[in-house]
Amino acid sequence: MVSEQGQATKNVCVIGAGPSGLVAARELRKEGHTAVVLEQNHDIGGQWLYEPNVEKEDPLGKNKFLNVHSSVYDSLRIVSPREIMGFTDFPFVSKKNRDTRRFPGHKELWLYLKDFCEYFGLKEMIRFNTRVEYVGMLDYGVFGKDLKWVVKSKEKKGEKRVEEVFDAVIVATGHYSQPRLPSIKGMDAWKRKQIHSHVYRVPEPFRNEVVVIVGNSLSGQDISMEIVKVAKEVYLSAKSLEVTEGLSKVISKHRNLHLYPQIQSLHEDGRVEFEDGSCVIADTIIYCTGYSYAFPFLDTKGIVGVDDNRVGPLFEHTFPPSLAPSLSFIGIPRKLIGFPFFESQAKWIAQVLSGKRNLPSYDDMMLSIKEFYRSRELAGIPVSDTHDIANFEYCDKYADYSESPHLEEWRKQLCLSAIVNSFTNLETYRDSWDDGDDELLQQALQSPHFTQLGVQP
Repeated sequence: MVSEQGQATKNVCVIGAGPSGLVAARELRKEGHTAVVLEQNHDIGGQWLYEPNVEKEDPLGKNKFLNVHSSVYDSLRIVSPREIMGFTDFPFVSKKNRDTRRFPGHKELWLYLKDFCEYFGLKEMIRFNTRVEYVGMLDYGVFGKDLKWVVKSKEKKGEKRVEEVFDAVIVATGHYSQPRLPSIKGMDAWKRKQIHSHVYRVPEPFRNEVVVIVGNSLSGQDISMEIVKVAKEVYLSAKSLEVTEGLSKVISKHRNLHLYPQIQSLHEDGRVEFEDGSCVIADTIIYCTGYSYAFPFLDTKGIVGVDDNRVGPLFEHTFPPSLAPSLSFIGIPRKLIGFPFFESQAKWIAQVLSGKRNLPSYDDMMLSIKEFYRSRELAGIPVSDTHDIANFEYCDKYADYSESPHLEEWRKQLCLSAIVNSFTNLETYRDSWDDGDDELLQQALQSPHFTQLGVQP
């Protein structure tokens, strides 16, 4: 179809109604496309829709299709200040009778997404309680711009299955759901409790237990600080014993929190043996070892794959060259200011689908991917960290594809400040910061980002 402006209008399926899927729906509609969002849960939010009931999930998340999507635990607070997190035209302001902290709990972020959904009238585009079981090409072997996609979905509560054909599919299913587990000798034979942090919610079940926590990433640190208050002993097993000043302060404060090297092996009698030869007998092991990208519904005949947590080949982490633009991904990159970046991805995809923007040729996209992989390799970055960006310049360069705004300087500085503060003051950084932040905060609150809707925070 062609719109009155002469642009192509497509019938697009968006998979997932989390932050990426919501902003994709908005940008597609803005660009004149017809979009439907398929969401497996009863409400919007994706990762931010808290699910306290995890009994139906495998403790190590070994099911192909997970029963629980969210990995959010009860006490989780966001790690970035709210001022930097909002979409470009919808600031994340504090509201009366809500969680007004600069680093609020997860429910406040979910309420922000609800507000976003309501403000832009997105709910009518979403089909809830609908699990996508299969996405594949309609006529495999016919490549090019007219490629269409078959999407098979099932109502969660009933047996009703629906099969539809779309001009394009946008995968926006997030990347914090499918547990990534280490390979440890004796893991399968260890008879006591083993869980992945994906199903951790509250500390109470671990009262008076000896707990080994594997991995000292954000979740590993957070969960350690929480469990140490109820557990008998907590052993934090880390790749390196050189830790941040912030974590070091926490460990010295708690007599029952111990830093240990990586696990060498697990034994049937409950022993956990570490690489330095030391041993403890534990009741529970919690794996805070991160997540894998997984698209169990997607059949691209091997064109797009996940290899050691690298999704590829993807041009700019978004388009698989031989299936572009009819298949795209939003929300793959990590270690960046998420919502504004997802928004720039959504804008670019919507504009490419309408013909407003053109992608480079297949050969040029493949060459770009090859050069990107090579540069990461030369920089000594492991394949599993392919999608870790940690680079504001890249985000700005990416924004140029759709003429999206660059990140404001105050946004970048507030982001860096929170990271630095967390390294030094792990337990308190969300509630105390230096005067420099207060100045940046004033800049932020007086900027067009915050004043555009006429709402004074």
